[in-house]
Amino acid sequence: MSVDVGSRALLADGDVVLVRPLHPADTAEVLGLHTRLTKQDTYFRFFGARPSALDKLAAEIAADPRPGHYAVGCYLRGDLVGVANYEVLSDSSDAEVALVVDAAVRAQGVATLLMEHLVSYARKAGLKRFVAEVLAENAKIIHVFADLGLRFEASVGGPERDVVMILEEDATYLDAVLKRDSVADAASLTHVLKPASIAVIGAGRRPGSVGHAVLANLLAAGYPGHVEVVNPHAGEILGVPSAASVAELARTPELAVICLPAAAAADAVEACGARGVRAALVISAGLTGTPAGTRVREAVSRYGMRLVGPNCLGVVSTDPVCPLNLTFLAGAVQPGNVGVVTQSGGVGIALAESLNDLGLGLSSLVSTGDKYDVSGNDLLMWWTADRRTELAVLYLESFGNPRKFSRLARQLARTRPVLAVRSGSGGTAQRAAASHTAAAATPAVTRDALFEQAGIIAVDTVVELVDVIAGLSWQLLPGGPRVAVVSNAGGAGVLAADACEREGLVMAELSADTRERLAKLLPHEAAVQNPVDTTAAVPAEVFADALRAVLADDGVDAVIAATVPTAVGDPGTSLVAVVPPEYKTVFAVRPGQRARVAPLVPGTGVTACYDDPAAAAAVLARLVRYERWLNQPDTGGSLIPLENPDALRAFAAGREGWLPPAAAVELLRLAGIPMVETTYVEAGDSMDAAAADLGSPVVLKADAEGLLHKSAGGGVVLDVRGADRIRDAFRTLRSRFGSALRGVTVQPMAEPGREVLVGVRSDPVFGPLVVFGLGGVDADLIADHAARLVPLTEADADLLLDSLRSAKALWSGRLDRAAVRELLLKVSRLAELVPELAELDLNPVRVRSESCVALDVRARFERPTLTDPFLRRLRD
Repeated sequence: MSVDVGSRALLADGDVVLVRPLHPADTAEVLGLHTRLTKQDTYFRFFGARPSALDKLAAEIAADPRPGHYAVGCYLRGDLVGVANYEVLSDSSDAEVALVVDAAVRAQGVATLLMEHLVSYARKAGLKRFVAEVLAENAKIIHVFADLGLRFEASVGGPERDVVMILEEDATYLDAVLKRDSVADAASLTHVLKPASIAVIGAGRRPGSVGHAVLANLLAAGYPGHVEVVNPHAGEILGVPSAASVAELARTPELAVICLPAAAAADAVEACGARGVRAALVISAGLTGTPAGTRVREAVSRYGMRLVGPNCLGVVSTDPVCPLNLTFLAGAVQPGNVGVVTQSGGVGIALAESLNDLGLGLSSLVSTGDKYDVSGNDLLMWWTADRRTELAVLYLESFGNPRKFSRLARQLARTRPVLAVRSGSGGTAQRAAASHTAAAATPAVTRDALFEQAGIIAVDTVVELVDVIAGLSWQLLPGGPRVAVVSNAGGAGVLAADACEREGLVMAELSADTRERLAKLLPHEAAVQNPVDTTAAVPAEVFADALRAVLADDGVDAVIAATVPTAVGDPGTSLVAVVPPEYKTVFAVRPGQRARVAPLVPGTGVTACYDDPAAAAAVLARLVRYERWLNQPDTGGSLIPLENPDALRAFAAGREGWLPPAAAVELLRLAGIPMVETTYVEAGDSMDAAAADLGSPVVLKADAEGLLHKSAGGGVVLDVRGADRIRDAFRTLRSRFGSALRGVTVQPMAEPGREVLVGVRSDPVFGPLVVFGLGGVDADLIADHAARLVPLTEADADLLLDSLRSAKALWSGRLDRAAVRELLLKVSRLAELVPELAELDLNPVRVRSESCVALDVRARFERPTLTDPFLRRLRD
């Protein structure tokens, strides 16, 4: 059996600790921790004096994990500073919990961290409640229990308190855990982004070297802290004193920047850890997949350091209190309000240069490279507390903990825009998928569902990213999708209108008053309908008045103003007076301008000016979708309760592989999902008894090895009437499929309706994904489907219903949308409760005016790897 070596985690002050299960070898340390307790702590722990058999108690606590017992310890720089354990009460799903924390670290959140790890393990073990008996005087431990975020009850009166904690994972508890995680993470990243002292290890005297460039950029940024260099061949570099080794530095740096070849970089990280350095930035490449890379990981864990990289561009912060530029960027970095985390150094360089060109700047930039430790999740937590960052940008090639990422990004996106560049979209086809759901749930679909649910504005290229940053930086979000186009060049206006419609925006219908006002302002040949064509003959002042008239229309949420200069004048120059930032959203378009996007007037924040109407429309559409997401109620999770969750869990226990048809039907019954009445007959059995009991007409469906598309594969016989015909159809299917036939499903013919598909596909990294689309024969013919990650909120379910290309036509009739919505939420809840459910395919689901019902079901189970994505721990 593998031994759980534990995981690194953060205390409230940013210290890195190791949290791991205890074993008999830890008995002496457990005894030592209890022996060091103060007189008051001993009284609180034992309700009196220290017990005489303390060594026996220590051995019991440090016993190996087993059903009914679990103990976890917290190690700070190798010393045991806290222990939490539970003992299950006899024949119960309740467990009694106990805590001991060294007084020296009492205010750093050790007790809370240990309790979170204990809660996570207890849930996996199926426990329902923690109970404890606490002295009323022991207010601190009562507060620890009460503030966890769990449902909490405590008795009142008397010298003791009976405490109960309900071990349900709800939004309140997750929010509390993430809040504590964010505080601790921000404290630890202070060593990276606001260090009091820095050592650059490997800075050379040669200007062309990476280390020299990093040191030069640091000095040019005006970093106010203490700086030293490690270079055994120089006494000073760029005026900075140099030491021969890490051990010989004049003082222990808070942050070490390592610019050395791979093998030497590993030596440097180990030396930094031994010296007590709190964080390392490893710019060096060539470590991953080598023994040197393994040494770096082990040193970071052993010495409790934070690490950025390796193989990265570096770190930038423009905070005026502690400006630093620890990169090899070619030029200075302009201060601004854009925070960037990127796995690609090249993307970081391109983005920094583009923002400089626009007159925008960075609040911070962290290049995570091979991402041994610090990741995108860390920066999401940092930016949550950093008010200088008003816009967050992500370039991530992989997700270590996507469920935690989703919750963090959703939290941040509620207060400021979060942008991401899609990457890794290739290879999305799953040609050997065993169900329609699996075929639809590609990696790109899963990633896009993650972004959309978290409120992330996703783009495909760095160029598009810069377009959106410019649009967000100088204009408010649009109040809705209704767009008007005003142009002095008819062709540009038409192109803009076409682009808006392609992007799903609504061309606003101008009011009669607006059209009348425009007719009085403009030449008679002008077009006063949307798109408005002022004609090229109007001077700038008249164009400005026309734009004001359109902006005053209550039916307009945003305007694209496309202008070209003429001999009469340049209407573009009039926009500055018309577009104050507190008014409706206005984007300018100047066909033929040299830059793809630029400020309308250099050095000002009036609005973004694009060289093409399509670019402006694409940005506007993304901003409209983000505004719509912001206006959704944030309910936090699936709201559909299932009647008997314990029966579902019991049903799932121990199952693997595709369920037999009868078992799949039973799964739906337990989940409260409507399924047409179904009878299953084994291939070798007689149909006589079933035929005698069945009404007419019925449909027979073959359950055969390798038969996915039943209709196309000849596996469905419709509208069969009478016992004799039923037996004949059964024999036909047995003859058609031979030994591949496992059995036949018989169902009453369903009433006519629209067929849709609802399914679940569980991803080992992202978790379960709910898929919705057109079903039946349309599933493959049209391939119109959408997906959302579990858990679905009510808003997610509504968006899923409206995300199909055919959604407008689908719901324009009298179909029971509410029933399908409820079905989606029940399927989501089923996937939450039963992690063994790897795949579910309800295809088709027949939707009518007053109901929906599944006509066919396939379900696959596999043994899940139970991990807690929200447990506070650092990357291993």
